[in-house]
Amino acid sequence: MTEQSKIKLPQASRRGFLQGAGAAGLGLVVGFHWMPRHAMAQKAAAGTPAMINAFIRIAPDNTVTVLSKHLEMGQGTYTGLATIVAEELDADWKQMRTEGAPADAKLYANLAFGTIQGTGGSTAMANSWDQLRKAGATARAMLVSAAAEQWKVPAKEITVSKGVVSHAASGKKATFGQLAVKAAAITPPADVPLKDPAKFTLIGKDVPRLDARAKSNGTAQFSLDVKLPGMLTALLQRAPLFGAKVKSFDATKAKAVPGVVDVVQISNGVAVVAKNFWAAKLGREALDIQWDDSAAEKRGTDEILAEYKALAKTPGLPARKDGDVDAAFAKAAKILEATYDFPYLAHAPMEPLDCVVKLDANGVEIWAGDQFQTIDQMNAAGVLGMKPEQVKINTIYAGGSFGRRATIQSDYIVEGVEIAKAINGRAPVRLVWTREDDIKGGRYRPMYHHVLKAGIDDKGEIIAWQHRIVGQSIVTGTPFEAFMVKDGIDHTSVEGAANLPYAIPNMRVELHTTKTGVPVLWWRSVGSTHTAFATEVFLDEIAAETKQDPLALRRKLLTKHPRHLGVLNLAAEKAGWGKPLPAGRMRGIAVHESFSSFVAEVAEVVLQADGSWKVDRVVAAVDCGMPINPNIIRAQVESGIGYGLSATIKPGITMAKGAVEQSNFHDYEVLRIHEMPKVEVHIVPSTEKPTGIGEPGTPPVAPAVANALMSGTRMVFRALPLPPTATKSA
Repeated sequence: MTEQSKIKLPQASRRGFLQGAGAAGLGLVVGFHWMPRHAMAQKAAAGTPAMINAFIRIAPDNTVTVLSKHLEMGQGTYTGLATIVAEELDADWKQMRTEGAPADAKLYANLAFGTIQGTGGSTAMANSWDQLRKAGATARAMLVSAAAEQWKVPAKEITVSKGVVSHAASGKKATFGQLAVKAAAITPPADVPLKDPAKFTLIGKDVPRLDARAKSNGTAQFSLDVKLPGMLTALLQRAPLFGAKVKSFDATKAKAVPGVVDVVQISNGVAVVAKNFWAAKLGREALDIQWDDSAAEKRGTDEILAEYKALAKTPGLPARKDGDVDAAFAKAAKILEATYDFPYLAHAPMEPLDCVVKLDANGVEIWAGDQFQTIDQMNAAGVLGMKPEQVKINTIYAGGSFGRRATIQSDYIVEGVEIAKAINGRAPVRLVWTREDDIKGGRYRPMYHHVLKAGIDDKGEIIAWQHRIVGQSIVTGTPFEAFMVKDGIDHTSVEGAANLPYAIPNMRVELHTTKTGVPVLWWRSVGSTHTAFATEVFLDEIAAETKQDPLALRRKLLTKHPRHLGVLNLAAEKAGWGKPLPAGRMRGIAVHESFSSFVAEVAEVVLQADGSWKVDRVVAAVDCGMPINPNIIRAQVESGIGYGLSATIKPGITMAKGAVEQSNFHDYEVLRIHEMPKVEVHIVPSTEKPTGIGEPGTPPVAPAVANALMSGTRMVFRALPLPPTATKSA
C-alpha cells in the first residue's frame, strides 16, 4: 500500500461500509439531503435547468435528469435509478435522463457504505430505493404546489400524469419544465406519501434502457473519449514482480522516440508521457529499468497452493460454530471429506483502466469511470497535499469493472494524479492501461483452498459439517481491516459458507488467512465465487453417497428458508427436473444467496463420445425483491452466468517465480459467444424491497455445471477450472 492510500475514514463510514460490504444488509435509516435552497434559486434564476433536489434536475425543455450517485458500468444502474424517480414523479419515460452525480459524499453517499460515495456489493438499487422514491415523491409534491399557487386552485384537485400537471375543473395544464423554476423555490414538504406499489406503471415493466442508444451510436463518453486541449498520454511501466521497486532507470532511448515529451518516476514505476498513445507505448518499450526485487513475491502459484494445503491440515480461526461438531463426527456412521481449489482470477473488464487528470494550482479535475469517488478523492488529495473538496471527479461511463475499479488504494487514479504532479500540471494527462497492464497488473480474485468434511448417520442424514477455508484476505492491510475483520475473520473470505442455510445441527466453519505479495481485490460476487462451488458440489457428493436426489436433499435441508426454496423449486420446475433426458445429456442444480438475493440454477450439459462436453442450457430462478426492471434483471443474470462460466471452463491466473504468466485474451481466455449456453431467467414475484442483482447470478453456475457432469459421469470435480473432457464411468 502506498503512503497515499493510508486513508482514514469517518467512523460512520466504517460502520456503514462493514454493514454493506458483508451482506448488503440495508435495514438502514434512509438519509435524504436537499441541496441548499439558495443554490437552486440561483441556478433557476440564471435560466438553467432547475435543481428540484439533490437528485432531480428539470430543464425548460421538460427533460428530467436524475443525478446518479452510482457508476454505470453496464449493469443498468442509470435506468433503474431513473425508473424509481420517474415512478414517484409520475413522469413520462421519454423525458427521463441520467448522468453521474458530482463526487460529494454529503449528498450522494451510498447508504450501505455510510458516508462514502461509491458503487459495489450490488447495492445501487437497494440503498437508493427508499431514498429516490422519497426524492421523486417530494419533487412531485413541489411541482403540484407550484401549479396550485400559480393557478390559485387547491393542490388536492391537481393530478399528474406522464410529465403533465393538470387541473380538470379549470382545464389548466403545465409541463414539469414550465413549473420547475417555481417549484425549485418552494420549501420541500417534510413528509410525503409514497405511491401504492399496486399503482406502479413503470416499476416492474421492461422500460427501455436510457444508455442503450448512446452506447449503440458511439456518443456515450468513456475515459478514452475525453479530449482536452494540449492533453498528453501516459503509459506506466510497472514492476514485473509484485512488491519490486525501481532501483534506477535510463530514459535516453525512450526520450528519443518521436512524440515522447517526458519520462517521470512515480510510486508504482516509471511513466512515459507523450503526444499520443503509440509514442508512449514505443517509449515505454525503450525504457531501461533496473528493479529492486528484494521485497518482491517470488513464489509461483503451485508453491503457494502447496503451502495452503499444508495449512489446511491444522485448525483455523472459527467463523461459525453450531452444536458439538466433534461429538457428532465421533458417532457418525460414515464420514466424507473433499478438497476444492480455486485459482487467482483477473477481472478483465472490456475497458481497461484509464483516467484523465487536469491539475492546476487550485485543485485537480478527474474524468473516469469512477467506482469509489470518496476514497479516490481522499487518495488524490493525499498525493497533492490538497483537501478532498479540491478534487473534482467527473464520473462517466465505465466499460465494465466487476470490482476492479473499486480499489482502496485508488491505484489508477493515484497513478494519473502522480504523473500530472510530476510534470507540474503543465498539460492534462490521460493515463492508459493496456490489456497487458490489466492482466499482469494485479488486483486478482484471491486463490483459495477448501477442505470439507461431513458426518452422516445410519439413516443418511447429515449430522456434522466442517468447512475449512485457506486464502488471502482482501481487506487485511487496508484501512477497512479495523472494522471488516472481526476476531481475525475477514467476512469476504467466508461469506456463503459461514451463513450456509442448510439445516445441519452441528456445523463448524474455520478460516486460515494467508499472506502473499499478490495484490487481491473483490471480484464479481466476492467470497461466494468459491464458497458456493465448494458447498454445493460437496452437497451433491453427499447426495450421491447417500443415494438421494440432489433436489430432494436440498428441499429437506431448506424447510426454514422459504426464499431459497422458492428459487430452487422454480428453477427445477422450469428446467424439467426429474424428466428423462436424451443420451449424453445431464443436469445439475445449485442454489445460493449473495447480496441478499437468492438464485438457483440448473445446468444442462452435453457429453460427447470423445469425452468433451459443453454447457447447452442454463435455467435460472432469481428472487431479488421487487423487480424494478425485469429485462435488466434477466440481462444481469445472463451476464453473471457468462462471467461465471468463464471461470468454470477457462484457466485462471498462474505465476512462475512470482511473475504472472498470462498477458492478454489469447492466454487469459474469457467465454466466447459460441460457448454461451441458452439461458432462461425466471423472476420470483415479490413485494420485498429490491436487493442486489449485479453479482448473484454468478456463484451458482459453476457448481451446477460440475454437479451435472458428476451426475452423468460419476466423476468428482473439485477444482476450477473444470477439465475439458470427462469420461463416463460404468
